[in-house]
Amino acid sequence: MLSCGTSRYNAQVRYLGVDLGSRRIGLALSDSEGQIAFPAGTIKSRGRKRDLQALRELITERGIGRAVVGLPIHMDGRHGPEAEAARRFASDLAAGSGIPVDTLDERWTSQEAERLLENAPKKGKRGKAARREQGAVDELAASIILRTYLDRRADEESPGER
Repeated sequence: MLSCGTSRYNAQVRYLGVDLGSRRIGLALSDSEGQIAFPAGTIKSRGRKRDLQALRELITERGIGRAVVGLPIHMDGRHGPEAEAARRFASDLAAGSGIPVDTLDERWTSQEAERLLENAPKKGKRGKAARREQGAVDELAASIILRTYLDRRADEESPGER
């Protein structure tokens, strides 16, 4: 039997996807059922403490119940200093916000976001620089991270239904 919308994982839980960057942090939110991910803007990175505070405020304001932070793993599978920093950030966010925060391998998310934006209709400024300036790649990468996370959780819930 196919179930729609509710589960032990995502019933009425909004999720936050986070793509950490040195200049900007890309954000994505899920719908209230935790099934659909969509870009939700960026915040300018202003240092670890301020970034964590901004995300805690967002979590409270938006009623977020769980978050996922992209884990920048090297293409060969090695975990470098950026991955360790992302893990610490996720741990600190969980401790400060009181919600579970997971990490997810984010290899190829920025490239996928760039590819999607290359094919999108362009308004105003042209090219990669204009999209980077607006943070479009960052928020779209966060959306891809969150979508992948939600899809994997759905697969775990109902492995035989797909």
